[in-house]
Amino acid sequence: MLRSDINEFIREGDAFFRQHGFILPPFAYWTPQEMRERKAEAGLILEGGLGWDVTDYGDGHYDTLGLFLFTLRNGNAGDLGKARGGRVYAEKLLISAQDQISPMHRHIVKTEDIINRGGAVLVLELFKAAPDGSIDREAGFEVMTDGIWRKMTAGGLLALHPGESVTLTPDIWHAFWGDGGRVCIGEVSTVNDDRTDNIFEVQIGRFSSVEEDEAPLHLLVSDYDTKL
Repeated sequence: MLRSDINEFIREGDAFFRQHGFILPPFAYWTPQEMRERKAEAGLILEGGLGWDVTDYGDGHYDTLGLFLFTLRNGNAGDLGKARGGRVYAEKLLISAQDQISPMHRHIVKTEDIINRGGAVLVLELFKAAPDGSIDREAGFEVMTDGIWRKMTAGGLLALHPGESVTLTPDIWHAFWGDGGRVCIGEVSTVNDDRTDNIFEVQIGRFSSVEEDEAPLHLLVSDYDTKL
């Protein structure tokens, strides 16, 4: 992806979030230089992968295969299972555009609530995982939607209108996209590591390769290792 395109997506995404009543935290607007200068105090931001994330999954066709994200908070996986708990949760804001697919995948640890926070309809294609973790293309199953169990057929489509949500456990394969325009999506989940917790149906990258045709407006989480 071109850095100039990423910069524009960030501007548009921030405006879209604000349109739906979401104001991002101060670190969202730090310049790359400010991020470098404040690196010592930004340890939890960097360790948790908080911040901007614009991905085309390495495919190069962001409009049809891509996702826009901002990770607001992400705890410590080491706290999972501890008696007194800790920050074992994460929260993100996402944008899916019309027919922009987030490809079929599931998670190893993470259970997540996917919430339509506003805009168009969010459509999810869902499958149950087989005992070996692969996609079961025949078995029916149930998912929880806003506290109500809903029966699904293999590969069934679930449409979430603004205000509706679905709970996805690690044994649910899912892909999703916007229908009728852009969707502002909330994700509330178990703490997770996007570098290790995603299993995709096909071999695909989680992060984008970036062509530096202009300076970054803000760093992506995938820039932290190379630009700080």
